[in-house]
Amino acid sequence: MNEAQSQSGGASATGSGKQEPHLRIHCVNVFVRDQERSLRFYLEQLGFHVAFDTRLQSGDRWVAVSPPDGTAILSLVAPKPTSPEYKLIGRSTHVVLVTEDVAGKFREWSRRGVHFLQTPRLKRIKYERPQEAVLTADPAMLLGEQTPIWGGVFARFRDIDGNSFSLVSFDEITQALESQRRATAQKQEEERRSAQELEIATQVQARLFPQTLPVLASLEYAGTCIQARKVGGDYYDFLDLGGARLGLVIGDISGKGIAAALLMANLQANVRSQCAIAVDQPQRLLRSVNQLFCENTSEGAFATLFFAEYDDRAKRLRYANCGHLPALLLRKDGTVEGLHSTATVLGVFKEWDCTIGERQLQPGDTLALYTDGITETYNDAEEEFGEGRLTEALRLNCRLSSTQLLEKVVTEVQRYSPREQHDDITLIVAKCREC
Repeated sequence: MNEAQSQSGGASATGSGKQEPHLRIHCVNVFVRDQERSLRFYLEQLGFHVAFDTRLQSGDRWVAVSPPDGTAILSLVAPKPTSPEYKLIGRSTHVVLVTEDVAGKFREWSRRGVHFLQTPRLKRIKYERPQEAVLTADPAMLLGEQTPIWGGVFARFRDIDGNSFSLVSFDEITQALESQRRATAQKQEEERRSAQELEIATQVQARLFPQTLPVLASLEYAGTCIQARKVGGDYYDFLDLGGARLGLVIGDISGKGIAAALLMANLQANVRSQCAIAVDQPQRLLRSVNQLFCENTSEGAFATLFFAEYDDRAKRLRYANCGHLPALLLRKDGTVEGLHSTATVLGVFKEWDCTIGERQLQPGDTLALYTDGITETYNDAEEEFGEGRLTEALRLNCRLSSTQLLEKVVTEVQRYSPREQHDDITLIVAKCREC
């Protein structure tokens, strides 16, 4: 392996994440007298591309070219006149170029001044003996008992230094290789488009989460959603309901990935479009949201939702828990109240209703709304983080600001389960300000 080859080594990752040594044919050396002149020949007359053109640490120039598909590399080496390699200039390179249309390439390259040793002709491979195959150009040999394996068109040409190459088109073999190449290219293009579309979806969904936080006199609050995938089905929102009222919303959509993200966007649009009626009639809001969710989603899709309306003047919290995990209300004295379900999930029953719960908040009280990505996080012993650990994390850090408390809880959850995150982690923390 020459210096240039050793500098370009590397490793590739398998689907399992294990690093495997990378292996492929790197390049074939073609000995030339003048690299610049040869480079022009391969680029201008054969239509090749520059693969590398650099200076090595030794000061030598490394020039390499590749055919349009880029699957192989020819390194143009200019040996010293006194070296043994210099005597190899102008001989057969034993390099075989494969094309679908030898005649077409013959005409194209001939017009560009490429010198062919003969016009394209048909060749066949056949068995002379069971253990070997022979390449022949004699059609008469095809009339014997031997069975031809494949056939193709064959031509030879020389570069500007007299180095000779073979140009062939193999029937079934070439077609199989070309079919495989096209399938691979199509797969790569599909993967590129999917990745691009997923990135766009990620950016769009990020804008669906609250971008501004209405300012309240008696409540400080913060929220976050850390998705397990690029996009997900967890939802949280802060809604300005007018009249010094704030809507706090958190939800979890059935399913994962793109499908769940689309449902999440649908639910968010329904809630925001209907929130104008939430000031005095939260039941009516949720009934309307449920109806729209049923009409606009496929059968079997559903969402859990916790909706709370906080009155900044009265420090009063009115809420509906639609099949969601119980919100935790940590009182200043350390006691904890669970705000449990007051209705079934959204999207299953068209005839649906809910009841409204109510709590009075006092200065120093903390409210936490969360999804199962927090409580159902597992450690190496397959033990859940659970509501108990969440409650303890809130109690131990209750003197922090809402933002700091939120960050602390999320850190505790991630530390508890260092493995790959399997579900979205969504959390809202709201604290009633001390007087």
